[in-house]
Amino acid sequence: MDTAEAEGRKIAFNDVRDAMNAAGTKISRGRWHYMRAGTGPVVKNVELLQNLAKFFGVNEGYLLDSDEALPARVEAQLDLLTTMRAKKVRNFAARQLDGLSPETLLQIRDLIDKQLAASPQVPATSGTD
Repeated sequence: MDTAEAEGRKIAFNDVRDAMNAAGTKISRGRWHYMRAGTGPVVKNVELLQNLAKFFGVNEGYLLDSDEALPARVEAQLDLLTTMRAKKVRNFAARQLDGLSPETLLQIRDLIDKQLAASPQVPATSGTD
């Protein structure tokens, strides 16, 4: 979900449900919630996990193999997203990030960090963003 957000895609439960139904695997709102939160039992339904991997565009091993390292693209996107969130950078041309290499994503993160470190800290204001 975080990598989809980093790419500028907002994915709702209905999107996941519809895609899983089309693939022949059902998912309930409750199951989806605890899968995202990591609070429920481990999901062992291989077909569901394979279909989720296809939907999110990640290697099946990412969801099926708990020992596998994060793919470089996913790791770079998560790292950039963490930086963007921590620094309250919003709407950072997220749709443009999809075709970028992991190295480029990390360079963008480093540039944001460098710029924010060099900028004087602005006190938080009340009101809307």
